[in-house]
Amino acid sequence: MVTASSISFGANTTFTSSPIPKTKPLFNLIPHSLKFTTGNGRAAVTFQRAVSVIPKATSADSRATKEPTATFHGLCYVVGDNIDTDQIIPAEYLTLVPSNPDEYEKLGSYALIGLPATYTTRFIDENETKTKYKIIIAGGNFGCGSSREHAPVALGAAGCSAVVAESYARIFFRNSVATGEIYPLESEARLCEECSTGDVVTIEMAESRLINHTTGKEYKLKPIGDLGPVIDAGGIFAYARKTGMIASRY
Repeated sequence: MVTASSISFGANTTFTSSPIPKTKPLFNLIPHSLKFTTGNGRAAVTFQRAVSVIPKATSADSRATKEPTATFHGLCYVVGDNIDTDQIIPAEYLTLVPSNPDEYEKLGSYALIGLPATYTTRFIDENETKTKYKIIIAGGNFGCGSSREHAPVALGAAGCSAVVAESYARIFFRNSVATGEIYPLESEARLCEECSTGDVVTIEMAESRLINHTTGKEYKLKPIGDLGPVIDAGGIFAYARKTGMIASRY
């Protein structure tokens, strides 16, 4: 996804794509517009809120039949600010294809492998392919850096259900919703300084609340709102099929 860029071009021309009609509720959540303008030998290309999605091994249609998630419970893994996509899944592993079940599992085994050595407790134990930490608690700007759909996919493939961050890089947040792999939740407090790796926590979606059973404290989360059903369905295309906005693949 590109916010704005320019390339060399000769003619003076303007191309503008029409936004998808606002009567379609799915794309009210994930709107898209493209403007392509040339002039003075340069072309400006602007994408607004565009989303690209890579396939994964788990059938999105089978996930679309599950009940909406009410709670998440398990151990949490705590990271700080500015955890970028290179730390979530380094570029050398982007050749793995999530639509291949074996490669999907392998991709998950490398989740957060790019964290510096200062993180002495690793997200995935050695010789394991799944994490024991169901919830990641992060500081600000989680998922910054390059745009790669593999980042939320890797976390989901590893067995992570949700990330609770102080804030997100916009592209990572949108990719999380579009792929349906993890729930990107926002905290109202700086929970990365309130919780520790290994704490037992519960997220109650209906109450927009995180309970830390280890410390006995509770924290308010920002509601995920209309994006919840998209993630529940298994991603943007599964949601579109489920709601009849696009034809089923069957």
